Amino acid sequence: MAEALKDIPQSSHPDLLVGYNKADDAGVFRINDRQALVQTVDFFPPIVDDAYNFGLIAAANALSDIYAMGGTPITALSIVGFPSNLEAGILTDILRGGSEKIEEAGAVVIGGHSIKDKELKYGLAVTGLVDPQRVMTNAGARPGDKLYLTKPLGTGLITTGIKHSRVGSQLATVVMKQMAQLNRKAAGLMLKFRANAATDITGYGLLGHAYEMAAASNVSIRIFSRLLPLLPEALELAAAGMIPGGAMANREFLENKYTLAGSIEPNLEHVLFDPQTSGGLFISIAEQVSRQFENELERESVFAQLVGQVETPGKFPLIVE
Repeated sequence: MAEALKDIPQSSHPDLLVGYNKADDAGVFRINDRQALVQTVDFFPPIVDDAYNFGLIAAANALSDIYAMGGTPITALSIVGFPSNLEAGILTDILRGGSEKIEEAGAVVIGGHSIKDKELKYGLAVTGLVDPQRVMTNAGARPGDKLYLTKPLGTGLITTGIKHSRVGSQLATVVMKQMAQLNRKAAGLMLKFRANAATDITGYGLLGHAYEMAAASNVSIRIFSRLLPLLPEALELAAAGMIPGGAMANREFLENKYTLAGSIEPNLEHVLFDPQTSGGLFISIAEQVSRQFENELERESVFAQLVGQVETPGKFPLIVE
């Protein structure tokens, strides 16, 4: 995509605070001194068999971009590609799941667009509001910051395992529940403690999104692999070869951009590149407030795990130990 966009003229406007050239989670356009629009779009083919759960997950995934920018979602437009040979009830269940998740976020579905397609696809274009002075981007991480991840890793491995009938119903339920979980509470706390940078972990995997933050912030990021939170059976599924194609692409993209500082178990290394669907927030918090941040997370029953730290720029943008 970067190759395709490199020769496209970039929009320039004094109120365009974040555009597509920033490699951030959403675009931001200032309306006035107190309000700016946050806009994003995301859609994809089903990653689970159940239509209703697919709707929940796709909506949570699209909403996550708004939360990662510090915004509050207000409206959504449905985007549908639907094969003519499928029953209409399948689409009804998908849209019902998506609408319920949007309602849970306090936003409203105001319309959408559908086309006939050979492959089923669903997602949303979401608009939110944010204070122009408090826009969260991936470009503000500072040396000394602590890095937190708000959902365990391994959704790509597990959903691939589901497709190959290598995952039981209990684990499938666990991963669907996590993917459908909103990042709203974690986003609220990162704003309360004035995080320096944030992004959500989705298709580029933990290392891919960490690299984008390191590059945008002109820092190096050290990941503590021993502290990474993992979904059940993620390592076993990696050992069984349930590696999604996106993980291979992520590894290829990050070649020469990271270094392993020590021995990393091969299956855990696969997790670093695993593309996530509706993953957690990756939050850079000043060390001075990190303990208070952790205490508040615990009080509010919001999951978050310390997974790394920000360092002065070095030879590699990413160090994994």
